[in-house]
Amino acid sequence: MKKAITIILLLTGMFFTYSQSEIEDINKVLYDYIEGTENGEPDRLRSAFDKDFNLYFIKNDSLQIWSGKQYIGNIKPGKKSNRIGKVLSIDYEGNAAVAKIEILMPGPKRIYTDYLMLLKIQGKWKIIHKSFTFKNYPE
Repeated sequence: MKKAITIILLLTGMFFTYSQSEIEDINKVLYDYIEGTENGEPDRLRSAFDKDFNLYFIKNDSLQIWSGKQYIGNIKPGKKSNRIGKVLSIDYEGNAAVAKIEILMPGPKRIYTDYLMLLKIQGKWKIIHKSFTFKNYPE
């Protein structure tokens, strides 16, 4: 019985370590995105996003698709923004994950909510898809 409990505890500990490590790896990619845009670091964005990713949003009640390359191209090296981002949630299973991010933009005063899909490609987590929405907030 003691042997069975020990094995269960070891397996549980290994799973927790594996899970924690994956969450940390995903979180690092998410903060490469968040901080890369905050601090004007397009190379961090390139490392966070898959080369073929796109962004999806609604404008005038119509689906809009924005090229990821164009999005990264808009980030000027060294140009800091006043945006503040944080990770709200991460869920993953195997080599697939989804994350929810909140970004506060001081001008115009908006709160963006990003939904990001990630895949673990050749051992590295990459954001492959971003959809977002926003709402204005009062002063």
